[in-house]
Amino acid sequence: MTTDYADWIGREESRTERIDARPVQAMAATLDLQAAPQAGGALPAGWQWLFFNPMVARSGLGTDGHPQRGGFLPPIELPRRMWAGSRLNYLADIVVDALATRTSRIAKVENKVGKRGSLWFVTVEHTTTSEGRACIVEQQDIVYRDAAAPGAVPATTPERYDGVAEWGREIVPDTTLLFRYSALTFNGHRIHYDQPYARDEEGYAGLVVHGPLTATLLQQLAVEQGGGRKLARFEFRGVNPLIAGRAFRIEGRDAGDGTLALWARGPDGELAMSATAAFH
Repeated sequence: MTTDYADWIGREESRTERIDARPVQAMAATLDLQAAPQAGGALPAGWQWLFFNPMVARSGLGTDGHPQRGGFLPPIELPRRMWAGSRLNYLADIVVDALATRTSRIAKVENKVGKRGSLWFVTVEHTTTSEGRACIVEQQDIVYRDAAAPGAVPATTPERYDGVAEWGREIVPDTTLLFRYSALTFNGHRIHYDQPYARDEEGYAGLVVHGPLTATLLQQLAVEQGGGRKLARFEFRGVNPLIAGRAFRIEGRDAGDGTLALWARGPDGELAMSATAAFH
């Protein structure tokens, strides 16, 4: 296995798209919102992930449904890949129906050894611009892991999270929600729609709720609690998977320093995702 990916650091690629109103309307319907932003309106936080996704031919996908290794991202040979978290700065609105460009640069590639084997972390910095100004800067962390052992189950039950919420609500992640979000983001990762694969090949208890979908719901919750202020910064980290058909809660509280502490609490009380939000 290649262990030196230094040549990939600094690589860049750019994609330009119109922030078309149709997927924006489809996202609103997927989240059961009563109305969608119209042309000229601001794209909600997290909805930028509907755009700039690579459209790889089906013959160019790996067995997990992700694009085959290589290309822009380094060809790390570990079979399991996931979006572990991001740090986002919202600088200006992206307007629905405007042209926007996302420039992506590989900022870091590093190897670590965890309890279950080798881990590779790739940090990609995405800068999204529109109408001549930078709108969003995001540092995205992608982790690559070894395959799950046949019949593997979690070694321990995650501990119950002791965060005390001031507000929150329940989310019921049915398979239709996962299907629609996969379609809207052109995400072929089989853990979100192929239950035998998710269970038998990657060791999950069932279909996995998309991390960025949970992060989008947390950003929506933050904006609802922001008193009309615009989101300036948002950071999230995935901790434990959420599984389709098992209700979870998105919750939060005022952190007392001008920020909000937010989290997704799994059906057994475990911490599934942690996040913080700050406003302009």
